[in-house]
Amino acid sequence: MSIKVFINGKYYDKKDAKVSVFDHGYLYGDGVFEGIRAYNGRVFKLDEHLDRLYEGIRTLMLNVKYTKEEMKEIVLETLRKNNLRDAYIRLVVSRGEGDLGLDPRKCPEPTVVCIASKITLYPQEMYENGLKVVTAATRRNVPEGVNPQIKSLNYLNNIMAKIEANLAGVPEAIMLNIDNYVCECTGDNIFIVKDGKLITPPTHSGILIGITRNAIIELAQEMGIKVVEQIFTRHELFNADECFLTGTAAEAIPVVNVDGRPIADGKPGIITKTIIKKFRQLVQSEGTEIYPEEKQGDE
Repeated sequence: MSIKVFINGKYYDKKDAKVSVFDHGYLYGDGVFEGIRAYNGRVFKLDEHLDRLYEGIRTLMLNVKYTKEEMKEIVLETLRKNNLRDAYIRLVVSRGEGDLGLDPRKCPEPTVVCIASKITLYPQEMYENGLKVVTAATRRNVPEGVNPQIKSLNYLNNIMAKIEANLAGVPEAIMLNIDNYVCECTGDNIFIVKDGKLITPPTHSGILIGITRNAIIELAQEMGIKVVEQIFTRHELFNADECFLTGTAAEAIPVVNVDGRPIADGKPGIITKTIIKKFRQLVQSEGTEIYPEEKQGDE
């Protein structure tokens, strides 16, 4: 069955799903997006993803005609059209079609796209054995530039760091902020464990406030693990007891080596493994139902 893609109110087969070459999302990276996951017939943290999307929409002054509730239904209906229960959803809002100039006033209507398909970032053995990563020379965006809290279509900053990871032969790279503190990775937030505490960079360090990051923080607190949001350097990272990354696509995955230095004994730690297990249980039972009639039929 061909993938059905939502574009501005209509559904198209994958081969026919196209946007204009004059769209400013294509020409300038002018827009925002969300990566969202569905598990077991439920969309995980859909409201939180839409809240973040609409924050970006407000900041970029995109004149979107759909309300949050209408956008929610677009996501759910795209999953239904594709008969999916487990999926990765890409929701994109670009400035829309305009001319070859920068001026956003030349783009009268944003382009809204919703794609539902599958995604696999890392093989299973990496979840079991952990990742090796490097620190990128490319620094994370500063808030006075392209604010990292906007999940914008302009991902060049992340892509340049990803190229560094590729050249180093590792799957991911850690990005520092302009003050040389650990910030996040090219597509994931980062946590370390030290003396039983979970530590992650704070919002003001220049991170994207991850939906999975926040879910992990809540989960850890429910488990009685102290969570601290504070800045730290590579020195603290090298000497951590454990390290792991979080993201919508990656979920939670251990890091066992940074810049050639093993983290502790070079194996995934017990807190990391427990959090991964608890998170996987959580996503299977929590979320917005795609097919609510199934529940009614069970009653």
